[in-house]
Amino acid sequence: MADRNDRLAALMDEGGFSHKSLARGVIVAAIRSGEDTTCDHTYVSRWLKGSIPRGSMPQHIADAMGRKLGRPVTIDDIGMGAAAVSAVQHDLGLDFADRPETVTATVGDLWRADLAEAEPLTRALPDPAAWNEAAVRWLVSPPDGELARSGHRSIGAVDVDMVRSTAEAFSMLDGKFGGGHARRSLIQYLHTDVRPMLDGKHSDAVGRQLHSAVAEALLLAAWMSYDSGLHGIAQRYFIQALRMAQGAGDRLLGASILSAMSHQATFVGRYREAAMLARAAFTGPGTGLTPTLAAQFRAMEARALARLGDGRGCDLALCEAERHLSLRTADSDPAYIAYFDEVELAAEFGHCFRDLGRSAQAAERGTGSIFGDGMNNRSDFFATMVQAEVHIHQGDAGQGFDIALSALRLGEGLKSARCVQYVREFQGRITDGMKRAAEFREFAEQAGRFRLWQQLGSQP
Repeated sequence: MADRNDRLAALMDEGGFSHKSLARGVIVAAIRSGEDTTCDHTYVSRWLKGSIPRGSMPQHIADAMGRKLGRPVTIDDIGMGAAAVSAVQHDLGLDFADRPETVTATVGDLWRADLAEAEPLTRALPDPAAWNEAAVRWLVSPPDGELARSGHRSIGAVDVDMVRSTAEAFSMLDGKFGGGHARRSLIQYLHTDVRPMLDGKHSDAVGRQLHSAVAEALLLAAWMSYDSGLHGIAQRYFIQALRMAQGAGDRLLGASILSAMSHQATFVGRYREAAMLARAAFTGPGTGLTPTLAAQFRAMEARALARLGDGRGCDLALCEAERHLSLRTADSDPAYIAYFDEVELAAEFGHCFRDLGRSAQAAERGTGSIFGDGMNNRSDFFATMVQAEVHIHQGDAGQGFDIALSALRLGEGLKSARCVQYVREFQGRITDGMKRAAEFREFAEQAGRFRLWQQLGSQP
């Protein structure tokens, strides 16, 4: 039997709620969020006895109480937070919602469940059907209506700027130290600071800016989760970011999110879905597509095709990526794609040619894929490790080992499951013959001093 909900009872006493008045307030809160619900005094009696309602009802209860008390009230305040986490369903966050209000509730539940390390999320694997459905829904869904809201707290342009600036700071940390370094701190910020903004009072214009900023933050949360090896959580953040971008009317950002989904799909071995997602990203914005975004989307398609062994298709996609990137100007693209430049494209060429077994081309095109600025350590690690693999494949083990040591030095400060996987793939390319050579023994002794190598054992 559930324990009595003393927190809810105390807030009812403070606000002077009767069972019936709270039920009426909950109905009004649901209507304000665009939902129809049934609620009467018997529901309240069950809640006081410890029953936890499903769906968005806990948030409606908190909203109704907060409206009368004149301050924000959370579902933790009403004694339903922990139980809500324990009741998390395995499909939370996989749906591309019909209404903006629904995605607001969904991301709040996701952030809460993520921070609580809810097992249905931490153990989840990506669902290929969810990628496909989200892409199709995004391509064909009509624009949302107005995003003006009438909450407790007034939200303006300065609040949107705070979200963007904070996300930029976390993005810098992500590139320099890996997704595992500050991922939880980002989720905590979104849960504590951003969730109340989504329930605030704002105009339609501010609402669209806010949804766009939160979509970018969710995209970063997805990348950091993906980099941490939490692929099921990452997929959910990608999908909710896509839905937020849809609410903002930001087709370019939505397409960029689809491209990021393609990147993840390739990494987990779903190459056909990855190619489809990249193509949807390319076609979705129509004539509004910008040069750098077009180049990045084609590069993601090339990655998937290379893994499928489609050399001709990969070559065509890479040529298109190079052509589009040559058309960029200083102000032709949104700020969030500024990272994708000639260095990034060179890294994509290196990855693709390595996967196609074209070692000479991979070595040639990958030479310009290193930033070397200390701010893009993870990208430099990936590109360096690819070059190490290329030399191993060419039979130049000594050079490959030297380059791998350079990559391992770069990886010392990185908390990244993807980096570990790159090391694992490198180890898999070292043949038994190479292991018998003296140069390997020297390499293995040095490699064993680095964290990424240690995580996989001292030898392949």
